[in-house]
Amino acid sequence: MPSISAFRGLRYNLGQVGSLSSVVAPPYDVIDPELQQQLYEANEYNVVRLILNRDEPGDDEQANRYTRAARLLKTWRRDGTLLTETAPALYVYHQTYSEGGKDFTRRGFMCRCRLERFGEGNIYPHEETHGGAKADRLKLWKACRANLSQIFGLYPDDDNRVQSILDGAALGEIPLEATDHLGVVNQLWPVTSLDAIAQLQTAIAQCPIYIADGHHRYETACNYRDEVAAAYREEHGEKLPEDHPANFVLMMCVSMSDPGMQVLPTHRLFRGLPAMTSEELALRLGDCFETEPAGSGPDRALTLWEEIEAEEDQGTLGLYTAEDDAWTVARLTDAGREKLAAVAGDRSDDWQSLGVSILHRLVVDTLLDAPNLPAPKYVRSLGEVPGSLREGDSTGRDLTGQEGTGGRFELGALVMPATLEHIRQISAHGERMPAKSTYFYPKVLSGLVLNPLE
Repeated sequence: MPSISAFRGLRYNLGQVGSLSSVVAPPYDVIDPELQQQLYEANEYNVVRLILNRDEPGDDEQANRYTRAARLLKTWRRDGTLLTETAPALYVYHQTYSEGGKDFTRRGFMCRCRLERFGEGNIYPHEETHGGAKADRLKLWKACRANLSQIFGLYPDDDNRVQSILDGAALGEIPLEATDHLGVVNQLWPVTSLDAIAQLQTAIAQCPIYIADGHHRYETACNYRDEVAAAYREEHGEKLPEDHPANFVLMMCVSMSDPGMQVLPTHRLFRGLPAMTSEELALRLGDCFETEPAGSGPDRALTLWEEIEAEEDQGTLGLYTAEDDAWTVARLTDAGREKLAAVAGDRSDDWQSLGVSILHRLVVDTLLDAPNLPAPKYVRSLGEVPGSLREGDSTGRDLTGQEGTGGRFELGALVMPATLEHIRQISAHGERMPAKSTYFYPKVLSGLVLNPLE
């Protein structure tokens, strides 16, 4: 595993801001305009003003949402809204939540992680990224000179020994606590024990990290580091010091064996396809899939997903055709596997076995002959699928930040999520899954601790 270190984080002064719950926010890329407004109204110090400041009339190169965020961050540090940790710390971070009628606690810790480019070390991506998001975050970081949100990294640890070291150091201490807008209880313990930190660094030294969430922010951190290093060399005539904060990024690390780890699906709603009925869809799928009618109406998504999930087969898809308001279950055949191997011969068997790979490369790109569709709407909650199918494409942002373009979604797809083992295997091949192959719940909150980069 790359080098990790303790750091003196920036944390909210609760005596000034009041409830920690009122100043935290989910990652910026899952905040739609409605939630953004709610967070703005929750507290004048809510971190959304840093991670996703609003555009305003008259914005230009000198005055815009990035410069406003930077000005606020500077003001909050100066007036005591944000305080610097008294000693370098690692931050134990627990999230308690409910999913599928059961309660879970996901345990991890936040640290500074030394940056290394993908392919050059022991940090691996698992999904494709979107260039626009990287440009946006780079502007924000250059203005604020701080990591305002964490990268979410996974590491293998069959016995969860690493986490137990820090949990033991935090035992008996009262945590900071915040409940987010979805009811997830977030607890934070700063750990400053030099002995515990050293033990953890030794225990985790040989572990790789697989990026779960925040690929574009990680790549942005590398780009930011390179710009800082170039400016430092030009000014000082020498290499950026190894301990400079720009050489690191704020990361939340969680064991892949943690009992609270959940990987949820992200379903797809496709724009831009020609109208087709379920019969026409079955003809297009041909002998690559066995198909059967599976009911009708947007609400059928809820019970159909239960049936698909019970099969636990990446090759089983639930497909909705808007033209006849019908659902079809499609199960991959040997002929389909051979076809996918032919059109994705540059990819490993592990990659080809993914439901999202089957959906995008075989169904959409090949059998429906639509490789250049606009990005689909990614739907993280099954309960949102029926409403989205009924209402069609709106003007709101989806998970990629893409604006709606109007009209109905001609095709909906329920697809199995990748597993943690898929992430490990495919990352080891140096490959990336299609975008939004996984949805890690709950999201890691912004505002619990910030990482200054200067």
